[in-house]
Amino acid sequence: MLPTLKTLSICLILALTFTSCKAQDPAYIFTYFKGNGEDGLHLAYSTDALHWQSLNDDQSILTPEVGEQKLMRDPAVIKGGDGIYHMVWTTGWTERGIGYASSKDLINWSEQQLIPVMQHEETARNCWAPEITYDAQNDEYMIYWATTIPGLYPETQSEKDAGYNHRMYYTITKDFKAFTKAKVLYEPGFNSIDATIQWDGEKYVMFLKDETREPARKNLKVATAQTLTGPYSEASAPITGKYWAEGPTAIQKDGKWLVYFDKYTEHQYGAVQSTDLKNWTDISDQVSFPDGIRHGTAIQVSTEELKAIQEAFLDK
Repeated sequence: MLPTLKTLSICLILALTFTSCKAQDPAYIFTYFKGNGEDGLHLAYSTDALHWQSLNDDQSILTPEVGEQKLMRDPAVIKGGDGIYHMVWTTGWTERGIGYASSKDLINWSEQQLIPVMQHEETARNCWAPEITYDAQNDEYMIYWATTIPGLYPETQSEKDAGYNHRMYYTITKDFKAFTKAKVLYEPGFNSIDATIQWDGEKYVMFLKDETREPARKNLKVATAQTLTGPYSEASAPITGKYWAEGPTAIQKDGKWLVYFDKYTEHQYGAVQSTDLKNWTDISDQVSFPDGIRHGTAIQVSTEELKAIQEAFLDK
C-alpha cells in the first residue's frame, strides 16, 4: 500500500524536526600539545564529549613564534564576550611571559604576542600553564598562571621537583593591550599549579593541581568563590585517584561536571564526573583521546563551527 499524503507530511515534519534538533546538538573542540610543545597547537573534536578524534591528521595547526624557547605548551582557549576565541599558552619552562593569540574561527589566528606578566619580578622562575576566564559582569578577562618566586612560602618549600614552589597569579585586561600588575590569585597553603576556572551560574569553580612533592600528592582539587578574583575557599579533598594527575579542563554537560586531566606518569588521559562538585566518579574507562595528547582545553562549539573546522583542515 502506498503511503497517504498525510502520512508523508507527518514523516517529513518528523524528519525536519529531527534534523533541526541534531543541528542544535553541541560539539566540542580540545586544544592540546604534543611532545614538549615545540610544534605548536593541535586540535581534536568530539560530539559526545567522551570520544575525541584528532583534526588535521594530528599535525599542528599553529606554530609557536614568541618567547625565548618558542614552545606552545598548555594551550588554553575560551570564547570571549566579543565572540572571539582567545588563547594563552606556556612559551617556555623558565620564562617570565606567556603567549597570546586570537581567532574568529579556530582556523585563522592573529599575530602572536608575548605578554610579560612577571617581567617585573626579576627572580621569578617561570610562568606555567596560563588560563583565561571571561568576567561577563565586568566585561573583562582574567589571565592566570603558576609562578615560583624563590624565598616565598618557605613552609611548603621542597628540594625535590627542582625546588619549584608555585602559587597562582593573575592579571586583568579588557583589550589584550593593557594589563594590570600581577597579583596572587590563590594561596591554598600548598604548592599549586594548573588552575582553571568557570562560572556555574551561582559561583566561580576552580579546579587546580596540588603539586606537593613531600609527601607526594599530585592530585586535583576544587575551590569556589563568588567573584572571579576571589577570595577562594579552602581546597577540597582530592577528586582524582591514586595516580598523578595534572592539567584539568572542565565542561558542564547534562547537569554534570566533566573534568579531563593528564595522567602524565602513565601517558594516559583520564576523566572524572560529578553532579555536585563533592562526589566524583572516575570515568577514565569511558573516554578516548588521540595518542600522545598532552593537556589543553575542552570547549563547546556549534555543529556549524565544527563542520567549518573539519572542512578547513581537510583542504590543507
